[in-house]
Amino acid sequence: MGARVRTPNFIIETPDPELAQQFGVAAEKYRRDLAVEWLGKAMPNWSQPCFTTIEVGPRLSPGGATTFAFDRGEVFGWRMTIQGSQERLVDSVLPHEILHTVLASHFRRPLPRWADEGAASSVEHVSERNKHRHKLYEFLRTGRGIAFNRMFAIKEYPADIMPLYAQGHSLATFLLQQGGPRKYVNFLADGLQGGDWSGAIERQYGVGGTGPLQESWLAWVKQGSPMPAPQKTPAAAPAAETLAVVDRRPRPQPNLIYRVPKPTVSYAPGSVIAAETSGLVLVDPPSEPTKLPDSGWRPAGSPESPPAVATASPPASSLPASSSPAFSSPVRSQLTRPQPYQCPSPTVSPWPGGG
Repeated sequence: MGARVRTPNFIIETPDPELAQQFGVAAEKYRRDLAVEWLGKAMPNWSQPCFTTIEVGPRLSPGGATTFAFDRGEVFGWRMTIQGSQERLVDSVLPHEILHTVLASHFRRPLPRWADEGAASSVEHVSERNKHRHKLYEFLRTGRGIAFNRMFAIKEYPADIMPLYAQGHSLATFLLQQGGPRKYVNFLADGLQGGDWSGAIERQYGVGGTGPLQESWLAWVKQGSPMPAPQKTPAAAPAAETLAVVDRRPRPQPNLIYRVPKPTVSYAPGSVIAAETSGLVLVDPPSEPTKLPDSGWRPAGSPESPPAVATASPPASSLPASSSPAFSSPVRSQLTRPQPYQCPSPTVSPWPGGG
């Protein structure tokens, strides 16, 4: 393809030698910085580098795909193909794809699609994040939202993939506001431990399951997905008060969960509730007239999803190496950052030759 640059963890291939060098430096920096931010420490070098093909062009839509395989608690076979303008490659596509590899290296097993893509899209440039936010409003207005009890159970990319990206990005942003990346990683570890996502939500975020979380998230979305107000830095204490101040414990961060009052009116089964704020239209599945279902809303015209079966598990602050599942045959995973919203094509398939 052109120039090829080797770094400790990447082989960068792109036509311009100078750009190849710049991308290599950026990739290594993102790999280290994102691991420290999300996992609390840098990762050791991979046994084999990630072969990375980069196509650069000012008119190319930013996008890419990263593939790797899980087998017996190991992850390997890194391959990344990305494209876009130089600016978007550096500030959006590279960090997005590299965070996928950081999380895969940590968990060594597939993550829920919404959570993986939501985390990866959270490190993109603000211009890209805003696209996800605006598309989310469009999807919610047109009945393409995904009820949380369904979204948490999705293991493969659905045919209508873009609502999953937009909604995953929004929910990940909502959760990251309430504890940051390491708490988010602990939440994923907790949920993966036994598949009890409602329990993990309650243990990690103090919310009673997917239904209440969906209500709180929707209330936040209706408010325009606001960012938390910046914390004011207190003025320096006078010298005479210094000793008294030192022993004070810092005030905890405010709970950013948006509480939604229980509905006091009855809705007919299958009714449509129009949310005035942001003009969102949420569609409720058929339910008892006096009780909105815990599973929330669903796309208009689709059958009601059955309740998810959960198994209780103890809380987990991290996923130990021994907890990684041993697959009967290697599993190939492909994670795709789509280009235009109209034409994504991600797939996840077994390793060739596997059973």
